[in-house]
Amino acid sequence: MSKETLQWLNENTLIGFTDKRGTAWHYRADLQGAEPNHYPGAIPVEDVKRRLFDWEAVSSPVYVESPVTGGLVEAPGRQAIMRSDTGHLMGLFTDGYEPHPYVEWLINTIGTLLEDDLSIGSAGLLKNGAVAWVSVEVPDNVTTPEGVEFRPHLFGATSFDGSLATTFKRAVTSIVCDNTMAAGLGEAGQQVKIKHSRHSKLRIGEAREALNIVYQVADDFAAEVAALCNTSVSDAEWNAFLDAHVPMPDEPGRSRTMAENKRDSLARLWNHDNRVAPWKGTAWGVVQAVNTYTHHEQTVRGAVRAERNMLRAVTGGVDELDHATLHTLATVQDGPALLAA
Repeated sequence: MSKETLQWLNENTLIGFTDKRGTAWHYRADLQGAEPNHYPGAIPVEDVKRRLFDWEAVSSPVYVESPVTGGLVEAPGRQAIMRSDTGHLMGLFTDGYEPHPYVEWLINTIGTLLEDDLSIGSAGLLKNGAVAWVSVEVPDNVTTPEGVEFRPHLFGATSFDGSLATTFKRAVTSIVCDNTMAAGLGEAGQQVKIKHSRHSKLRIGEAREALNIVYQVADDFAAEVAALCNTSVSDAEWNAFLDAHVPMPDEPGRSRTMAENKRDSLARLWNHDNRVAPWKGTAWGVVQAVNTYTHHEQTVRGAVRAERNMLRAVTGGVDELDHATLHTLATVQDGPALLAA
């Protein structure tokens, strides 16, 4: 990863509760300037406003060059969304697009919904400010009897480049590997989405309902972890899972080499990595292996890893990954009950 990308992450993301989860993988003290981006406890709301969202998304007319005169002609019904501080062009839209300002839709909304034992645990900007998120978290980690430590939280995210509707979504962070996981491993995660349309408005009741789920996530997720840790996976079933999850092409070549490398990485995680190996021989270990590989080792194209991981968490890619893993395992075990773990 380039120094420029590391510098962006150190200056444009805020990480809270480091006393509970440690520093982020991208932490570099020499890239943070006068003010560190890590907080031992909760992140103050005013810090998020001041350090990340102290600018506006400005709508500007769009002009195109005339092929006849060579002059500029305004494009009717089009607008550009730009940063007020840097002038960075974030997106081009029709005039029906309505920006959702970060302070109004993330900070003010989440500030209204916050309760005494819920605080901002992380916040950040990606894509030169075109995407933003805020995470609401409980102050303490939860540790299951099986030794799985996690943090339940709620993402609030939106964008100015058209990549995201404003979304509030529950999720879980696994502490041992700093992975985001599906809050409901056996079901679709609950979320609220609001489109960037002219008459869009926040359905505050639905957002509050989603926030209340933060309290329920701990018990629900712990129960799912227990069920998966109690589901044995033999060596033969693990090998059958690898065959189904990473099919091996018959012919030599790049595809076969990539498949071999992926299988080797998954096997190493399964057998030797402390993020996975403690749960080797269980369905939870299988979920951990695939999720950890995808978060930290799989090749990322067209984005930096932190950006890809955050976007997957908000858009549902993490849920799809974990659900697909369990579905494949259930298939090779001939155990459909696993899907309802």
